[in-house]
Amino acid sequence: MGRKVHPIGFRLGINKPWLGRWYAEGKEYTEQLHQDMKLREMVMKDTERAGVSSVEIERYPGKVKVTLQTAKPGILIGRKGENVKEIRQKLEALTGKKIDLEVKEIKAADADAFLVAQNIASQLERRISYRRAMKRAIQQALRQGAEGIKVTVGGRLSGAEMARSVTLREGRVPLQTLRANIEFSRATASTTFGQIGIKVWVYKGIVMDQPEEKVESTEGVYISE
Repeated sequence: MGRKVHPIGFRLGINKPWLGRWYAEGKEYTEQLHQDMKLREMVMKDTERAGVSSVEIERYPGKVKVTLQTAKPGILIGRKGENVKEIRQKLEALTGKKIDLEVKEIKAADADAFLVAQNIASQLERRISYRRAMKRAIQQALRQGAEGIKVTVGGRLSGAEMARSVTLREGRVPLQTLRANIEFSRATASTTFGQIGIKVWVYKGIVMDQPEEKVESTEGVYISE
């Protein structure tokens, strides 16, 4: 029996936000949840070349706000915003509501767990050595400011008869520290020998507590809230 905990689910409400922020009950909850899944699947399929890392969804009465985190905003937006308009129209047809689409650029793409996992998967599919792909990804992540990174690949590596898993790590990856800002992602590489699974953990430092605001009392003495 495994004792693994999802690094992002472990930190929800502490230093990680929910990717879907809305409230519903009963049948409405089920419908909106399935709609979210179709929406994310559609966005990822249509923006494969744009390096979209995450899709955040917020629901308001009569409107849905969708925020796309991307490494290549120019490709996603397209010439004169053509691609964004097309995506917005598809999402409005899917949800039946007005879509407020926002695009945010990922400054350090080589230190984003999802993009690192996808990059390794694409290299393995192009028959590049798994060790070379892992080492290059680790070096680039550390160069772009990550304090630690761990990469695990599992499957019939290099066409071996028996499946195995290999893990490489550089720096610190404190999985049990709740204040640690850790990104985690999975990817799958479809090779001629079968599927190879990739897991990536990226540690980006400790998230410090917000300083308490000081409020002036009637007596002129500062007290903490």
